[in-house]
Amino acid sequence: MQRRSPNSALLAWCAVGALGYLLLPWYALQDGNGLLAVDRVLGDAETANGLLQAALYGRPWLALGALGLAIAFAAALLRPGRAQGGVLLLGGLVGAVGLAASGFLIGAKGWSFAWLNAAFGELGRNQFGIGWGGFIALSSLVLLTAFGLARLGRFKGDLFVAAAVAACGTLMAVFILFPVLKALSSAFLAEDGSLSLAAMWERVASERNFGLQCLAGGVRCGVAWNTLFLGLMTATATTVLGTMMALMAERTGKRFGRALNVLAMLPIITPPFVVGLGLILLFGRAGIVNQLLEQAFGLTPSRWFYGWFGVWIAQTFAFTPIAFMIVRGVVQAVSPSLEEASQTLRATPRQTFLTVTLPLLTPGLANAFLVGFIESMADFGNPVVVGGQFSVLSTEIFFAIVGAQFDQGRAASLAWILTLFALALFAVQRMLLGRQSFTTVSGKGDGGVAMALPAGVRRIVYGVALPWIAFTLVVYLFAFAGGFVQTWGRDYTPTLNHFRTAFSLEWGPYGMVWAGTAWNSFFTTVKLAALSAPLTAAVGLMIAWLLARTEFKGQGLFEFSALLAFAIPGTVLGVSYILAFNVPPFELTGTSLIIVLCFMFRNLPVGVQAGSAAFKQLDRSLDEASVMLRASSLQTLRYVVLPLLKPALVAALVYSFVRSITTVSAVIFLVTAENELATTYIIGRVGNGDYGVALAYCTVLILLMSAAIAMIQFLVGERRLGRRKLAVRPVLSATPGIP
Repeated sequence: MQRRSPNSALLAWCAVGALGYLLLPWYALQDGNGLLAVDRVLGDAETANGLLQAALYGRPWLALGALGLAIAFAAALLRPGRAQGGVLLLGGLVGAVGLAASGFLIGAKGWSFAWLNAAFGELGRNQFGIGWGGFIALSSLVLLTAFGLARLGRFKGDLFVAAAVAACGTLMAVFILFPVLKALSSAFLAEDGSLSLAAMWERVASERNFGLQCLAGGVRCGVAWNTLFLGLMTATATTVLGTMMALMAERTGKRFGRALNVLAMLPIITPPFVVGLGLILLFGRAGIVNQLLEQAFGLTPSRWFYGWFGVWIAQTFAFTPIAFMIVRGVVQAVSPSLEEASQTLRATPRQTFLTVTLPLLTPGLANAFLVGFIESMADFGNPVVVGGQFSVLSTEIFFAIVGAQFDQGRAASLAWILTLFALALFAVQRMLLGRQSFTTVSGKGDGGVAMALPAGVRRIVYGVALPWIAFTLVVYLFAFAGGFVQTWGRDYTPTLNHFRTAFSLEWGPYGMVWAGTAWNSFFTTVKLAALSAPLTAAVGLMIAWLLARTEFKGQGLFEFSALLAFAIPGTVLGVSYILAFNVPPFELTGTSLIIVLCFMFRNLPVGVQAGSAAFKQLDRSLDEASVMLRASSLQTLRYVVLPLLKPALVAALVYSFVRSITTVSAVIFLVTAENELATTYIIGRVGNGDYGVALAYCTVLILLMSAAIAMIQFLVGERRLGRRKLAVRPVLSATPGIP
């Protein structure tokens, strides 16, 4: 069989860039059909391709990209080596940097900055946001630049690794760092619009943020301390509960497996305000618990549940499933041979669990704690619903942006505090785990039986996890009962009218009519979530692979960028997207694409963390063996690594899909009448007091996402490590004298 030319990838991407210049409109079209506008690329200045824009329509700066592609094509005709790499790097940089610079410096009104007008005078032509033609050409130039670095010896000369780093890094720079930094820069602006470090310090170090009045008899502490305290409490609770559920699912036989999967997924497949509503129906001033206490003991109903305790309980409900999914994949990967070796050396099951099994779970526990902490800090819905007078940073940011004060500088300073908190915990995690090895899956055969939980540990797991699961059922039963009664609190007559209002179907003269008021938001939500989920999983696992299996300069910034979206509250991320993508070179506001991108990069850290925890347990010898058999990095990733990452892949797919459907704060500023989402529809119904329709819609969403999770697990499958099934019988304690 004839081997491919070593320059085939270079030639292919040069051709892709040329097609971007020739076959597609360079600028974004108003109707959004740029990919279908091949027949219009020879038209006017609005729909013309890149070459015509540069040659006929007064935009000569676009010729820089074509020049870069021509230089890269000339390099692709040379023999592989450093000389080729130098020419290739030159062409990629000329094209990519030239197009990027012109995009940011020239906008819809000519020069984008006043100092450019003063220096060069008025510009004769303007330009609008980049379209599909420009996106494809620019993407090819970025990859050609990466290929040039690889030919010069970077990334060990591996073209695939270089392209993966360049592609993922560029995506994170454009859709995470750029919008976030644009929003955070407002913290340095004084009242007159000038840059001022003093203004930044005054906003961050204010008594309202870091006050400690609560320790001296005051009413409350600063919102920064509130957020830190709540984040640590939530991360601890979710990690403990998620770990116990994972152990119960994987190490106690199959009795609870399926039921636990369904129950553990309930909080994550439900819009957050449903959990809050269920908790209020139970513990609110007019809730069942207060009514029972009043009848039994004569206690006057109060608002005791509203505050940090209520927010902590609600967040624990919401984020425990994330910890469960992360830790479960790690529990599945613990090698039974290590546990069997411990018991062979006469260790008791309890000693084996504490000294072998539990330490091997450290990567999953640390990642679950980190994700739980960052999720708690970024959470907006639960503090608004049940927080009462307990303020946290995310709610303070929201009211600073949308309230009457509209203090963008204060919002940005609070976002800085959140970012620093997340960075500090991230640094601690790296310091504790960076030098330790947790490899359990190697290239050797592993046919052992996973050890069942010791009796004492099993009793603790059952004693904590089972009551929590029962509590979960009670909350959801109360919450969803509202969708099946006429009016909650007044008329409890069973009815399906709320479902008919939202999802009725009628037959008209031309066939079936989707007459329900919720169908439009339903189809839009499912479509956008289905588009974002595989993209999130693919990019997240690719980033995890790059961090675990490659080394390159800037790797720390690369990893921090992947986690930054979680450290920023969803509200700030949504506003950041509006500020960054409302003007050239990225005019995305009002389109469905900006919602898909927001979904994707908001949920990206879960895929990265799930993949990172799994990679820590895969021996590098698996990769090395594949390379020794002359497989490329792409072949190794496809045929060796990915089959062992199925738990992480399922976690990323499931979480990103259901989180896209249930998210509120990140997209509430991005939706339009044409792109209404399920959560915004539900919030509108709740605002009008129509709780029945809102809860009926939530019930339909839960059924939809349950089916989607089952389908994803069926299509992806489970990782197979050649192990026998876990014995249901309990493990006998080791007895001296008995072999």
